[in-house]
Parts: sequence; C-alpha cells; structure tokens
Amino acid sequence: MIIFGKQTTYYIIQQMPEIVQEVYFSKEMDKNTFHAFARLKKPIIKIDNKKAQALSKNGNHQGYFLKIKPLEETSFKLVKKNKKLLVLCGITDVGNIGSIMRSAYCLGIEGVILCGIKQFNIEGVLRTSVGAILHLPFCVVENVLDVINELKNEKIFFYGADMNGEDVRIIEEGQEKWALFLGSENQGLNSNILSKLDRILSIKMQRSFNSLNVGVAAGILIDRIQAWKY
Repeated sequence: MIIFGKQTTYYIIQQMPEIVQEVYFSKEMDKNTFHAFARLKKPIIKIDNKKAQALSKNGNHQGYFLKIKPLEETSFKLVKKNKKLLVLCGITDVGNIGSIMRSAYCLGIEGVILCGIKQFNIEGVLRTSVGAILHLPFCVVENVLDVINELKNEKIFFYGADMNGEDVRIIEEGQEKWALFLGSENQGLNSNILSKLDRILSIKMQRSFNSLNVGVAAGILIDRIQAWKY
C-alpha cells in the first residue's frame, strides 16, 4: 500500500513506524529529513518524476512516499460493540470522509461505519485524514438497514443530521450509547433512514445559507453530543 505527501508520511514515521516497509523519494532531501527517514532502517529508494506521478496518480505527492502494510477494516461485529459511533450513508468524497475521520478521532468517536458505497479508497482517506484512520476502527457495510437492525440489538440510540431537525444547541441530555447518522451533501439522509432514527438534529444557521460542508457539520455535531449529560 502506497501513501504520499509530506504531512502524512511524517505522521506515520513518528506515530506508527512499525507499519513502514519502504521509503521512496522523488527529489533531493536535506540531511535532517533524510536522517528522519533513515532511522526507520527500511530501504530508501530514489524514484524519477514519472514513477512518482504514477504512484500518486498525479496527486500532490511533494516528493514523499511510503510503502506501508495494508490497512484492513475492523469487522462490523467488533465495531458495533462500541458506545460512540458514526454511520456515514452514501458519502463518497475522499476529502469529506478524511475530514470526518480526523474530527471523529480527535473528538472521541470509537468507530465509523460506511454504508451505501461500492468502493472505499483507503489510501486516499488515509492521506486526507492525515493518518487519523490508522487509529480509528472502521468498516464498510453496503446496506444501511442491516446496520440499523444490528445496532438496535446493541441498544444504541440513533441520532441523525437533517436541516429540519431539532437545534442541537438547545439539547442538554443525551444517551450513553449512540450512533450519529450522516448523509451525503447532495441528498442527506433519505426518509426511509430518518424514519428509523430516534432523534433528528440540526445546526441552525445564523445567516441565510442552506448548509455546512458535511465534514464541518460532523465535527460540530459530535462535539455538541459529547457535551450533553447522560
């Protein structure tokens, strides 16, 4: 598995050096940078720009690459046992998923379930989450209704995000075990999903604008829910 970008590669060599298998550079590095990677005692390989563009699929690699051990999903059976979950329904944008993963990890979420997607770009999300996905249990389950049924059996309370929900700022009490459902920016949560949730939340706008980016909204909602008494 290849990851690239200066910030992400630095994070991995500092926080999880054990998963690194090889280091690739596509430009000359200063001595301090080279020594930071050399301390891994892993092969360091110089590659040309053509190879770098191919490895990054024309992304902004900044000349930094790592080959790391494959990142695997956690089984849904284990993820559903956690008390604070995110369920992402139909969110496919790598940048949004990465932003959500980063906020989720920083704010205490214990697992993320991705539904309604055919493929999950783990490499892209690792980069856009700046490595946060490495520490956060996640799984992909195609059918969100299966997820709802399974989580109900775990006695988990369901929150959903929707523009027509209750103002999240005025709620003071919540549940100890909960899952927050977030829909795509284009369609949000569909009515079939909303009908199965216990409480619908909304971030009320202070100005006449229709919505927030889903990554930003996720961070605000998680932080508000975490502050409630239970």
